[in-house]
Amino acid sequence: MIRIFLTGYMGAGKTTLGKAFAKKYNLSFVDLDWYIEERFHKTVQELFAERGEDGFRELERNMLHEVADFENVIISTGGGIILNKENIEYLKKDGVVFFLDVAKKTLYRRLVSSKGRPLLEGDELWNKINNVLGERLERYRSSADFIVKVGNEIPYETMEDIKKLYIEKA
Repeated sequence: MIRIFLTGYMGAGKTTLGKAFAKKYNLSFVDLDWYIEERFHKTVQELFAERGEDGFRELERNMLHEVADFENVIISTGGGIILNKENIEYLKKDGVVFFLDVAKKTLYRRLVSSKGRPLLEGDELWNKINNVLGERLERYRSSADFIVKVGNEIPYETMEDIKKLYIEKA
């Protein structure tokens, strides 16, 4: 049984990498944000606006409990999943957690034209990345079984790194 969780800041490539990995290794793929949107028939942005960040994080926690029981799956988590200690315990319970560590400049380049990301609205992007990533970086690192440095390489190179580390852990 395979259960891999990808964590990291928005724009780290969790969804892109997760989809490619699932396809290559014949696994199911779940993007937790997409899963939430499907279940509630609203975008993450709409849910944030309606419920606030605390309300969304509670919803995210509940949906994590559902997808964390799936088997033979790679799951892309939301960037804030590590803010709740219970979420971290749930991720680690029966899965392997990979933190996709991406340089701030790379994140900026990826996010500068991104739409629909509620936590990036209203502030200058570079400052927001610095502030939020600064608050979360240690949690990302300490909650991960493995830290994978992600740069500009193609996803297949990163997938091979994850595969090797996963096999070592198993």
